[in-house]
Amino acid sequence: MPSRFDCLPEPVPDVVFKMDAAAKAAPEPKINLVIGAYRNELGQPQVLHCVREAEVRLAADETINKEYLPINGLKSFRDEAAKLMFGPACDQALLNRLATAQTISGTGACRVAAEFLSIACPHRMQTPVYVSDPTWANHVPIFQYAGFKNIQKYRYYNPKDGGVDIDGMIGDIEAAEDGSVFVLHLCAHNPTGADPTESEWERIADVVIRKHHLVIFDSAYQGYASGCLDKDAFAARLFLSKGIEFCVAQSFAKNMGLYSERVGCFTAVCDNHESAERVCGTLKNVIRPMYSNPPAHGARVAELIMRDLQLRAEWTMELKGMSDRIIKMRHILRNTLEELGTPGCWEHITK
Repeated sequence: MPSRFDCLPEPVPDVVFKMDAAAKAAPEPKINLVIGAYRNELGQPQVLHCVREAEVRLAADETINKEYLPINGLKSFRDEAAKLMFGPACDQALLNRLATAQTISGTGACRVAAEFLSIACPHRMQTPVYVSDPTWANHVPIFQYAGFKNIQKYRYYNPKDGGVDIDGMIGDIEAAEDGSVFVLHLCAHNPTGADPTESEWERIADVVIRKHHLVIFDSAYQGYASGCLDKDAFAARLFLSKGIEFCVAQSFAKNMGLYSERVGCFTAVCDNHESAERVCGTLKNVIRPMYSNPPAHGARVAELIMRDLQLRAEWTMELKGMSDRIIKMRHILRNTLEELGTPGCWEHITK
């Protein structure tokens, strides 16, 4: 008997997770480089000690219950996430003009951003959305499922030197229709690893202002890229200092190792408190029919680590240790490739 679902098109498997399954099934010896998740010296997933400690404290706190969180999530987590992103400038005055929502990790933050912008950009069929060439595989379908039809690429990677094609990038931002949406990687660009310099971010910000573009920073690696939470947040703090309205999609999967907890935050930086309230209400309207409200445990862990001085200090030390080890391994990889006489230039690995 035919099924009513026979009309569905043949599904396309996710390439990354398909490759990861194949890698896991492959015989030893092997190194799985498919999923961007940290592994320790034994090749095993690592749970940070600060995370373990936070979970012990939360488990002992009998005041914590299993009630639903608000639609936009745990407020103390959202405030701490904003302080992490914007640093000393994040005082109460700034918090009053931020619209924030706890999300299902960074992917959820990007999806909430896209759905929100489908309302904020009433002509989404025509509004151009620009993603870098190349970019994270999920960016394009996220905006497609939100109804955007005009998705384009801006020049980004320069294969000749493994760096950013900054002139091409700025040229495309300049040439884009005024008021376009640009998805920018805050740091540790995925998949190239190439980031603009601070002076290049200045140039990018100036063009964004002139062209009235709306920027969404995808922040998946704050602190994980350089080992410094403040350094990796430079671009967002620069845009803030220039009075730009923009959005940020934050993930705590990489920098806290909370991959399966799905901890994220969406933030819209608004000109004033009234606009922030309007955006906040719209975000709730987006989230309610999507997943109603977010899970609590991971957000409570992240909030406690960011707020508690001891756990915060331990986290920053562990985070720097992970980042330093990755940088060290990149140097070893480059040196080995060069010692073996592997064809090609490998300088970009350690840039």
